Amino acid sequence: MRLTTRLFGRQYRFESVKEVLGKANEEKSGDALAGIAATSAAERVAAKRVLAEMTVEDLRENPVIPYDEDEVTRVIDDAVREPIYQSIKNWTMAELREYILDHATTGEGIKRISRGLTSEAVAGVAKLMSNMDLVYAARKIRITAKANTEHGGPGVLAFRLQPNHPTDSVPGILASVMEGLTYGCGDAVLGINPNEDTVENTTKLMKAAHDFVETWGIPTQTCVLSHITSQMTAVKQGAPVDVFFQSVAGTEQANTVFGISAKLLDEAHELIKKKGLATGPNLMYFETGQGSEQSLNAHHGADEMTLEARTYGFAKRYDPFMVNNVSGFIGPETLYDGRQIIRASLEDHFMGKLTGLPMGMAPCYTNHTRADQNDQENAIMLLALAGANYYMGVPGSDDCMLSYQDTSYHDDATLRELLGLRPVPEFEAWLEDMEFMKAGRLTESAGDPSVFAKKSPPRGKGACKNG
Repeated sequence: MRLTTRLFGRQYRFESVKEVLGKANEEKSGDALAGIAATSAAERVAAKRVLAEMTVEDLRENPVIPYDEDEVTRVIDDAVREPIYQSIKNWTMAELREYILDHATTGEGIKRISRGLTSEAVAGVAKLMSNMDLVYAARKIRITAKANTEHGGPGVLAFRLQPNHPTDSVPGILASVMEGLTYGCGDAVLGINPNEDTVENTTKLMKAAHDFVETWGIPTQTCVLSHITSQMTAVKQGAPVDVFFQSVAGTEQANTVFGISAKLLDEAHELIKKKGLATGPNLMYFETGQGSEQSLNAHHGADEMTLEARTYGFAKRYDPFMVNNVSGFIGPETLYDGRQIIRASLEDHFMGKLTGLPMGMAPCYTNHTRADQNDQENAIMLLALAGANYYMGVPGSDDCMLSYQDTSYHDDATLRELLGLRPVPEFEAWLEDMEFMKAGRLTESAGDPSVFAKKSPPRGKGACKNG
C-alpha cells in the first residue's frame, strides 16, 4: 500500500490510512477544528489520489479504530459477507467508483457488492465522487422498508410528521398532527420528540399518538423519540407503539455518551419485535448526522464523513425501518455553511444507501449557521432527485421545541408535485377518503385542521389495526 504521491512537483507523504481518509474529505469545519483536515486544496487532491489507489482490502485491514478497541468496528467487520469480499478485495477505490457509476451497473449489482465492503471503503469511494456522482449513484439504489406500511417504493416520497411541542401538550401536538395530515404528511411515521424524557411522559405520548391513529384509521406508524431505555420501560409496562427510536454514532465512545451499546440495542430490537404493534419486519428508527463524534470529542482522530459511514455500518445490524440523516443539526462547529451541509447530505445519502439502509434526509440548519432556506431547498431538491425515501415535516419549517430549521409541510407537498411523486399508496387512499388529496394533488382542505372537528373517521374507529 502506497501512502505517497507527487503532485505539481511536490512530494506528499501520509502516515496512515486514517490520515488519507481525513485529508481526502471535502472541506468540513468539524475536521478543521479537530486538526485532521487537509491544509490546502493541493493536499486534499494528493490525498484523493493516494486513496484512489487503495484497495478494498487496504481499507478493511486498516479501520480508523482497531477491531480490538471499538465495538462499532467489530460490528461492521463481523457483518462482511466473506465470499463477496474475496471477489472484490483487490479492487481499488477508483475501480469501485467506476463500477458504481458505470451506466451498465444496476442497483441490484451495487447492493450485492456492498455486502463485501466495510464502512471505510464506503466512505472512501464517496470521497472520490462529485455532487452529481453522488446523486447519480444513489438514484440507482432503491431500499424499501416496512413496519405497518412500506416506504421507498418506485414513485413514492414519504414524510415523517414531526409535531413537537415545547411543553409536550397533547392537544398542541395533535393540532400539529392534524395540520400536517391535511398536507399529506405523515406516511413515513408520526414521530414526536418529547421535551421531557421520562417513562411517564413517553407513555402518555405513545398512547396519544396510537389512539389518534386508531380513531382515524390512518395507515402509518407511531414513534416517540425518547431515549431507548425510556421507550423500553414504557413498552414493558404496556404502552402502545410501532417503532423504537435511538440516535447512534460511529464510535463506541460516542455511543457510550449516548447511553447505548450493541447489547442494549439488541435487547431493544428483540423487545419491539415481541411487544411492538407493527407487523414489520423493520422496526427500528435511527437518527445520525456528520459531526456527532467531533462534537463529543469521541472521534479518535478520524474525519466526520468516515465516522458517519461507520454509523450506517452499525445501524445495519438492526435492519431498520428508517435512518434519518440530520447533518446540519449540530451547528457550524461541524458543518460551517450551506455548501458544507449540502455536500454532507449528498455524501450521507449515498453512503447510507450503499450500506443498504432506507435513508430519509433532513438537510437542516441552526440559526447560527451560515445557511438559509435557499440552501435547504437546494439540498432537498438534489436529494429528492437522488431518491431519498422521505423527509421531515415541521410546521412552518421551524421546530419550536428543538429550535432549528427543517423541511415544512409545504416543502413536502411541493417536492411531490415538482417530481411527480406520490405518498405511500395506502396513505394516499386515506387522504382521498378524507378529501385532502385527489389524483395526487392536494385539495382546498390542505392546511385546514378544523376538518377533523367537522368529520367522522372515514372507516370507523379502529378500522386500521396497527398489528
